[in-house]
Amino acid sequence: MFTHSDLAQMQAQSLKMQGFIRQQTYSPEMEKTLRRFSSWEVAELIFKVNQSTMRGRMAADPSLPQGLVEEDGRQRWYSLEEINELRRRMKFNRKSLMPPRPAGKRAIRAAIANFKGGAGKSTVALHFAHAAALDGYRVLCVDFDPQATLSHSMGLSDVSEEYTVWGVMARDLIHETERMNNAIQGAESGTALPHRRLPSSITDMGLSDLRGTDFIKPTSWPTIDVVPSCANAAFVEFASAQYRHLNPEWSFFAAVSRYLDSLPDDAYDLIVFDCPPAIGYQSMNAVFAADVLYIPSGPGYWEYDSTTSFIGQLAEALEDLGRFGGAVPAGTLKLPKAFADVRFLLTRFEPNNELHRAMQSAFIKVFGDRVTESPIEMTRAVEQSGRFLSSIYEIDYRDMTRETWRRARASFDQAYEEFKGHMVVAWDEIEETDK
Repeated sequence: MFTHSDLAQMQAQSLKMQGFIRQQTYSPEMEKTLRRFSSWEVAELIFKVNQSTMRGRMAADPSLPQGLVEEDGRQRWYSLEEINELRRRMKFNRKSLMPPRPAGKRAIRAAIANFKGGAGKSTVALHFAHAAALDGYRVLCVDFDPQATLSHSMGLSDVSEEYTVWGVMARDLIHETERMNNAIQGAESGTALPHRRLPSSITDMGLSDLRGTDFIKPTSWPTIDVVPSCANAAFVEFASAQYRHLNPEWSFFAAVSRYLDSLPDDAYDLIVFDCPPAIGYQSMNAVFAADVLYIPSGPGYWEYDSTTSFIGQLAEALEDLGRFGGAVPAGTLKLPKAFADVRFLLTRFEPNNELHRAMQSAFIKVFGDRVTESPIEMTRAVEQSGRFLSSIYEIDYRDMTRETWRRARASFDQAYEEFKGHMVVAWDEIEETDK
């Protein structure tokens, strides 16, 4: 017989192994560090210009960041900070290297969601975040998944639950309850709504005093931050049900949206949500706050079946939110929930696999141009990046054959470029803010 004590002991043993793996993967200080990028990568893969032309520009202007030179002098290596300075200061053919961003608009938010485990949600979220950072965007990742794969891949593992999405939601409950109570007290008649009282177990945690930035943690990428998750955050589904009972008027599904609305519009360009493999309180917060819904799926029949169930259950859940009517305070997204775009992205795709090609055709036949043109291929480099809690962008191409590395990177590059194209179009549909 196995009880909770046995499971706790298993977890303790696993945490020791987790620490060992991190020690093998990260720096001796147990911190994840970001590698430098070669002048070849910067020119041809990041800026997409001729390497000789870039060398000439660098030689003509010694004030530009020159990177670190290899001993043989053949290659220079640049930090991301140096790459971004080059991006700001250089133009090629009178064309800016800065990525497109509509003026007067907040960051665009993309939810990577599907309740099928193993569909590649965390992998897609991680790679899109890293690709966007190399593209010059400032990125915030929000990890809604209690498995915390994205947080761990970003180098964060020692996270307290109050600094996760659960903390954001509990803090929102406190603030919203206070707002409702103050509205009652300020009205001519104090009988419009009952005065809501929250138990000390919630109010005494100090969440109400946390600033919005307290939930945001830096990563080894200087232009990527994350609202992390942790294993203990799994109880948010149970806690949220209790919270709704304490204050039925609380629009729980808008908590994260309200939180993100409170951040400065120019703090980030792109916000990426890694959603849990279930439809619940956390995932509903993610989809409600998102402008764009990206649905990854493997190329098998059961994954297609699961994706079909996911969009059906999501449709029902979003329809149920309509019963809140006007309960969502001003300044948040409105009901009924509408996405600026919805896309399906095939992952772990093998172009020479007849079954995969057949399932790709099935997806396209059903969802049409909602299916992205560039699936993410399964390669040895992709498998290796997963083992080392890294994206293909973090892996040094010298650690494998350059062709193997380039093939994997090309797959993610193409998927990201298509993703960016959809984001830029959807960005135009976001209303300008009046902050």
